[in-house]
Amino acid sequence: MPEMTVEELKADSDDVEITGTIKKLPTPRAVSTQYGQKRITTVVFEDETGEIDLTLWEEEIDAIEEGAEVQINGGYVREWADDLQLNIGRDGNIEQV
Repeated sequence: MPEMTVEELKADSDDVEITGTIKKLPTPRAVSTQYGQKRITTVVFEDETGEIDLTLWEEEIDAIEEGAEVQINGGYVREWADDLQLNIGRDGNIEQV
């Protein structure tokens, strides 16, 4: 799939490849899952066309820093509380570029 922009993302976009900047990186919080306690945070991801919330878990949080340009492969978009949210799929990844 060709690289997308924030503006092109829709509620059921899958296999998303996108490059942008981590605008805000809040302190992670702990949540209980069926796999035990996990760290999660919701960052603001932006490119030249807009911004979207991006959910990061565990190692994904450690792989980036605020202000970093990153590339996401294998992402997907879902609607949560009437807002679009970008997520990284099980086989996806995020890396600084």
